[in-house]
Amino acid sequence: DRGLRPSGTRWLVAAILGMGTAGRDVRSIAKEIAGLIRTHKAGLSLDQLLAVPGVGLAKASQLLSAFELARRHLLKDTVRITGPRDVLAQMSDIVGRQQEHFVCLSLNGANELIARRIVTIGLLDQSPVHPREVFADVIADRAAAVIFAHNHPSGELKPSEADIASHRQLAEAAGILGIRVLDHVIVSRKGYTSFQESGLIP
Repeated sequence: DRGLRPSGTRWLVAAILGMGTAGRDVRSIAKEIAGLIRTHKAGLSLDQLLAVPGVGLAKASQLLSAFELARRHLLKDTVRITGPRDVLAQMSDIVGRQQEHFVCLSLNGANELIARRIVTIGLLDQSPVHPREVFADVIADRAAAVIFAHNHPSGELKPSEADIASHRQLAEAAGILGIRVLDHVIVSRKGYTSFQESGLIP
């Protein structure tokens, strides 16, 4: 794809910039910025752009905003969830937390991740969750399936009676909405427990 080659990058940058300055034409500025992009990629900073002659704060901010927009909405890698270990990879930020975090993963019909959301943050050992809070965004995602996950700050991986009761309530709500519940994963620094693997999901 020409847009991904160095020359293509230069022309895309020139299109974003629009015009150069009195002392420097847009093609020269774009060529230098394209070089910075090849060198620093996602690590390109505002200061590095401002160091390019002819680039002021407005143009540098405009470029970074364009890169961030592309990163968030156009270049997002597809993540497919095939089992609990794929879920575990999405939970690295909550494993060691001192409060219980309840997370919902929205998936499409191919089990590809649409969104990952922290729904509630609770007390030391519990995070009360209501179906309304869980499924409002899931419905907006037009998700075909969900996976629930939460951490146990205590390190205990066995589901508590409250965990099982909460899961059943959420599963019943999902059934009414026509959304499949694929798993519920408990994580801690000691590892994970999968409701699916443990036979807790029919």
